[in-house]
Amino acid sequence: MKLYSRDLSNFASKTRIVIREKGLNVEMVNPPGGTGSAEYKKLNPLGKIPALQLDSGQVIAESEVINEYLEDRFPETPLLPKDAEGRAKVRSFSRLNDLYVDPPLRALLPQLFGKKLDDGFIQEKIAEINNRLDQLETMISSPWAAGDTFTLADAALTPTIFLMVNILPQFGAKGPLEGRPKLAAWWKQVQERPSTSKTLGEQHAALAAMMKK
Repeated sequence: MKLYSRDLSNFASKTRIVIREKGLNVEMVNPPGGTGSAEYKKLNPLGKIPALQLDSGQVIAESEVINEYLEDRFPETPLLPKDAEGRAKVRSFSRLNDLYVDPPLRALLPQLFGKKLDDGFIQEKIAEINNRLDQLETMISSPWAAGDTFTLADAALTPTIFLMVNILPQFGAKGPLEGRPKLAAWWKQVQERPSTSKTLGEQHAALAAMMKK
């Protein structure tokens, strides 16, 4: 199998975490021609990352679809609980991450690439981010996001929280862990896990290279 990925992408990173948790032999490469290129769109018409190319040639797009596929195909190291209620709880974190936590952060990123954003817009998005983080704080269990074991919920949240930790202060916002003890305790622990530590290292190196530019 082959994963089309970029090191900084939080969506691609959460799939790399799952691959490493499961100990899978997956080649990780940049999309040929770059995301959105005609060459890459022949493989993945959406033109986005990540995308997983199976040995059969089939390509699966969208990080959460990929992660659920890997869970179905390689259940030996489970990242979803067995019971329906537990699985729903884990999936609620993934949905929160993808639909509510990531979008306001993503809306701020153009300023890091030289586009000047309106101050009112920035404050609006920071307020939205803080609201979502407060919601996340109330949801987190212990020791992991959804309970006693590391799951797809932790894989989803880790790369996004990394970006917030490193990017929000550049907009004059407080760090995402400040005043959120459960999130802070979770973040301290998640950085020490081999699968997440390696992936966060890749994100950190990619972010540093981007900021130099």
